[in-house]
Amino acid sequence: MSTPHFLPAGTVYGTLLNFRAEAEALAPQMTQPPYKAPPKAPVLYVKTANTWSPHGSAITVPAGVPEVEIGASIGMAIGAEGDVEGFVLLNDLSIPHASFFRPPVKFKCVDGFLGIGPALRDAQEVADPANFRVEVRINGELKQSIDFSRLVRPARQLLADVGDFMTLAHGDVLMLGCGPGRPLARPGDRIDISAPGFETLSNTLVKEAA
Repeated sequence: MSTPHFLPAGTVYGTLLNFRAEAEALAPQMTQPPYKAPPKAPVLYVKTANTWSPHGSAITVPAGVPEVEIGASIGMAIGAEGDVEGFVLLNDLSIPHASFFRPPVKFKCVDGFLGIGPALRDAQEVADPANFRVEVRINGELKQSIDFSRLVRPARQLLADVGDFMTLAHGDVLMLGCGPGRPLARPGDRIDISAPGFETLSNTLVKEAA
């Protein structure tokens, strides 16, 4: 009997601008209206439950959307004591957009737009999340390599800084962030997200039926 694929029991939170290269590239924009200054606290968004797609499932791309942005990430699953009980691969899809000023719900919370899994990796197996290396392949071709030693806020600091303004509950998942240079994919593409020590997360994009 196969083990069910992991899905969160709580809320999934994404983290923006947590890779140094992306934060530095966007820093000049952060001093202009409407931002006026770079954020001092983590910038979060929610991937609502309607977005969750288990490993192996097809993800529907809405009609009129030619391509989507692939945001490979690793999420920290929160345990009963507020600690990290495990880590999971995530495929945070979004419709390409330029502004972070208002929460881009209509671009990021499309049905099925978060691939998850396949399994939760026990936190006790992970000596240092900064050693995570994630690769994104589209139709078998390597499109992106992500080095999680280049975070603005490493895992432990991100968890602490988020805890300064909100309480994460048992079953919540907090993403470490998505690296710069995110690739684009189209309906018909197969997306594989892999990292040493994790089972590969795979999803296929399909076009919305007319």
